[in-house]
Amino acid sequence: MKRTFDAIIVGAGQAGPPLAGRLTAAGMQVALVERKLVGGTCVNTGCMPTKTLVASAYAAHLARRGAEFGVTTGEIGIDMKAVAARAQKVVTDARTSNERWLEGMHGLTLLRGHACFTAPDVLAVDGLELTAPRIFLNVGGRALVPDMPGVGDVPHLDNTEMVALDTVPEHLVVVGGSYVGLEFAQMYRRFGAAVTVVERGERLIAHEDADVSDAVRAILEEEGIVVRTGANCIGFSPDPQGVEVSVDCSSGEPTVTGSHVLLAVGRRPNTDDLGLEVAAIATDARGYIKVDDKLQTNVPGIWALGDCNGHGAFTHTAYNDFEIVAANLLDGDDRKVSQRLVGYALYTDPPLGRVGLSESEARKSGRSLLVSKRPMTRVGRAVEKGETKGFMKIVADAETQRILGAAILGTSGDEAIHGILDMMNADQPIETLRWAVPIHPTVSELIPTVLLGLRPLPEVQA
Repeated sequence: MKRTFDAIIVGAGQAGPPLAGRLTAAGMQVALVERKLVGGTCVNTGCMPTKTLVASAYAAHLARRGAEFGVTTGEIGIDMKAVAARAQKVVTDARTSNERWLEGMHGLTLLRGHACFTAPDVLAVDGLELTAPRIFLNVGGRALVPDMPGVGDVPHLDNTEMVALDTVPEHLVVVGGSYVGLEFAQMYRRFGAAVTVVERGERLIAHEDADVSDAVRAILEEEGIVVRTGANCIGFSPDPQGVEVSVDCSSGEPTVTGSHVLLAVGRRPNTDDLGLEVAAIATDARGYIKVDDKLQTNVPGIWALGDCNGHGAFTHTAYNDFEIVAANLLDGDDRKVSQRLVGYALYTDPPLGRVGLSESEARKSGRSLLVSKRPMTRVGRAVEKGETKGFMKIVADAETQRILGAAILGTSGDEAIHGILDMMNADQPIETLRWAVPIHPTVSELIPTVLLGLRPLPEVQA
C-alpha cells in the first residue's frame, strides 16, 4: 500500500515538529515518522534531563556552602533515586506535551516506525510506502563509540545511559574532556562520586582559548575532580573493581580504575540505516548528509535538518534549520545557513557562554584586533552571590569596530552572552553597546566596562 502526502518529515526532534506545524497550517497533508521518542535528543537524553541533573547538583553544592551565607544546615545527603525521578518527570512531561500537540495537529499523520528509502521519493515504514514531492530528514545523532583498544570488552555508558542512572558511581571515569563529559563530571562529583576525566588532547575543551580551558580545569580540580590530559594511549580492560582505563600520560599513574566509565568523545549521525544510497543522497566521510546553504541535499525535493547535516550540534541550530526552511518555502524569504551567528554554552558551574570567534581564531584571521578581559571579581552581582570564578573576554575588529566574539565564563554567563550576541546579529558597532545602560546589579552590567577596556593585542592585560 502506498500513501501520498504533500510532505514527509523523518524524525520528531527539534526541527521536525515545528516544521510539521508550519506545513499543515499552510494546508499541506504531512506525514511525520518517528521510530523512537518524540522530542529527540534534547528532550529525552540531552538538554532537558542533563540540565535538570545539573540543577540538582548545584543545589547540593550550594547547600554544602550554606555556612558561607550564614545558613545553618545539617548533613547534606543525595537521594539519587529522587534526583533521577525528577529528571525523568521533566522529560516525560515535555515529551507528552509534544505528543499531544502532534496528535491533535490537523493535516498531520504521525507514524511510529523506522523509515527507509526504497526510491528517491518513496519511504517504507513497517510495510507501508509513503511518497511526497518534499521530504525532510531530521534524524539526529547518537553517541560515538570510539575505536579504542578493549572498548568492546568492558561495560561503558553513554549520555543516554548516564541520565537514567539512579545510583551514584563509586568512581566515574569520564573519557572525553569536552562539553558532555565535563558537565557529567562536575554533576556526579557534586553527587558524591570520585571522578577522573581522561582527555587525549593536551587540554580540556581544546577548541576554546587556552585561558578558558585552563580556568575551567582549575574550577573542576578545585572541586576534587582529577583531570588527566595528554592521555595518548587510552584503552580498557576488565577489573574486579570495574574497568581499568589505560592513560599513559607524561606524568601520573599510567592507569586509572573506575566503577563506571562514561564515553563522551563525540557524536555520529543517525544516517547509516536510512537507505540514503537508494535515493543517491550524498554524505560526507563521517555520514553527515551534505546540504547547501539552504539545507537542500543534492537530490531535488529533499532537505536535511538538525544534527544529521553537520551544520550544528545544538538544539537551537536545529530549530533555526526549521526556521530557514520554513521561511524559504512558505514566506518567500531567502534565508541561508551562512547568515547564522552561532552562540553556545558549556553548562558547568559556572557556565561558559560563547559567541563568534575565539581570540585564537580571530588572531588567525589576520585582522587588526582589539581585546579586553575582566575577572568576574569585578562583577557586583557575582560578589553578592559568592560566585566570582571566571572572567569576561571580548574580541573586536579595530577597523570595522564590530565585535567578533566573546566568552563569558562566570555566573549567568549563558544568559549574559546574549547582549553581545544580539549586537553582533544586528551588526552594530562597539559604541552602540558601550552606551547601553544595563540594569544594576546584573552580570551584564560589566559588559560596557569590558568594551571600554578594548586595546590592541600587545597592550592587553589579563
